[in-house]
Amino acid sequence: MRVLRLILFLVLFQSCSGQQPKINGLSLVSSRDAINQTHIDPIVNVNANYVSIIPFGFIKDLTQPEVRFNTDRQWFGETKDGVTQYAGELRKKNVKIMLKPQIWVWRGQYTGFIEMTTEADWKTLEKTYAAYILAYAELATELKADIYCIGTELEKFVKNRPEFWNDLIEKVKTIYKGRITYAANWDEFKHTPFWKELDFIGVNAYFPVDTTKTPTVESCKLGWKPHKQIMKDISKKYKRPIVFTEFGYRSVDYTAKEPWKSDRSMTSVNLQGQANATQAIFEEFWDEDWFGGGFLWKWFHNHESSGGSKNSRFTPQNKPAEAVIKKQYKTTIN
Repeated sequence: MRVLRLILFLVLFQSCSGQQPKINGLSLVSSRDAINQTHIDPIVNVNANYVSIIPFGFIKDLTQPEVRFNTDRQWFGETKDGVTQYAGELRKKNVKIMLKPQIWVWRGQYTGFIEMTTEADWKTLEKTYAAYILAYAELATELKADIYCIGTELEKFVKNRPEFWNDLIEKVKTIYKGRITYAANWDEFKHTPFWKELDFIGVNAYFPVDTTKTPTVESCKLGWKPHKQIMKDISKKYKRPIVFTEFGYRSVDYTAKEPWKSDRSMTSVNLQGQANATQAIFEEFWDEDWFGGGFLWKWFHNHESSGGSKNSRFTPQNKPAEAVIKKQYKTTIN
């Protein structure tokens, strides 16, 4: 049986030089408003075949247990109605969907540190988080989403409550019959305990790979080597492909040193560093047979007014990195 599963894995997840396409994805930023085909055309023009739609849930702080979601205080794109409308517009252009409900902690605190101090609070967190994830599992089924992500960067929650997560996965599977993943942080995925229960090993790929002001393609590729080997070994161990549930770089100096940083004090625009680091990630991973592709962080619906030569944020829009992505994504068999 183990041999049969391995053969199936190798057949299903061949490299781009074979028959199977990679996930060439974008993470779509939710908007206040509905979207239309003028917003979808730039996604198609960059040759993306997948989009991650993110309906946020909110908690007040790292020790506050209640998850709130789908409220009238959220932006349209963060709600169930918004997700449905976005998915409908994307489907018109045959763009596939990963539905990725994700927690936002007030003031942007890191979700990996969410940890309760009492059993009662843990129970409240579990109850409200399960309601959140199962509600969107039902929507994923209704929308025939291609992938469903059950969580993002929740390291302490996962570590402290393993039985809850095993139970949650089983409940999701009774509702949603498609492919399931979890988005582990770059320093979390090595000890996430439930990969064998999922279809993809999801990694938010903000690995430190270079310490220079303007990293080169080759220096980034060299920096990827140790991280890449670990991912390859874990993929082999669980017989699951690695998918970058998020990847990307800011257009700032030292962009590959600590790629997870979103500090607004970092304002020194460096377009070439972003383009080089992005090119390196494509060259290192997109031809590997154990790698399933990824979702670039991040893409705004209003393309014409997003990004640009003075923008220091993650989006590649209207920057040299956009051309790098468009060229790479064009190589995929859609």
